Amino acid sequence: MVAMDLTVRIVLADDDALVRTGLRLILGGDPAIEIVGEAGDGLAALELIGREAPDVVLMDIRMPRMDGLAATRALQERGDPARVIVLTTFDTDDMVLTALRHGAAGFLLKDTPPAELVAAIRRVANGDPMLSPSVTAQLIARVIRAPDDRQQRAQALLGRLTERETEVAIAIGRGLSNAEIAAELFMGVATVKTHVGHLFTKLDSANRVHIARCIHDAGLA
Repeated sequence: MVAMDLTVRIVLADDDALVRTGLRLILGGDPAIEIVGEAGDGLAALELIGREAPDVVLMDIRMPRMDGLAATRALQERGDPARVIVLTTFDTDDMVLTALRHGAAGFLLKDTPPAELVAAIRRVANGDPMLSPSVTAQLIARVIRAPDDRQQRAQALLGRLTERETEVAIAIGRGLSNAEIAAELFMGVATVKTHVGHLFTKLDSANRVHIARCIHDAGLA
């Protein structure tokens, strides 16, 4: 964490020299920011960060030899205190989540206005995470739609079943034993066991709990 009145030491990691030049122009006018080095790929960035011990790294994703996500993970694994802001033109859900899992403290797009970029660097240097508004909106949308995705997957799995197998699966979802299912559906216990075996195969299930979860996710509980 950097005190608000101290200089933030920055490393720029981007394979595009023009992008690095643009960042120098944007950040160079702020007396509270010092650019201590530049790297054109992930491996060079790791070496530079180890040598210069910056407070913050602006890390591109797509770079030769080692990409920015792998470099961010390597920093996390070696316990480096430098805080990474992934700065990229790409903002897919998977990239954002991977970056955050690998220890990134921020995720910004390269079209972020200069004043917002400087403010983000200060926030991240002081221990606060920072995501661009579009990235935040994507993550919120992903969380909101997650239940629907689970329901659709479960319904697709149940679509493989016969009508009788579906009845057995729903009974399992209610917590009934094989004997109870046999009594309720008027079939022999051996027949129930056969249907349960088919459910394990068709639903890619290893146990009855998974079958019950599938029924719940599909909204049939």
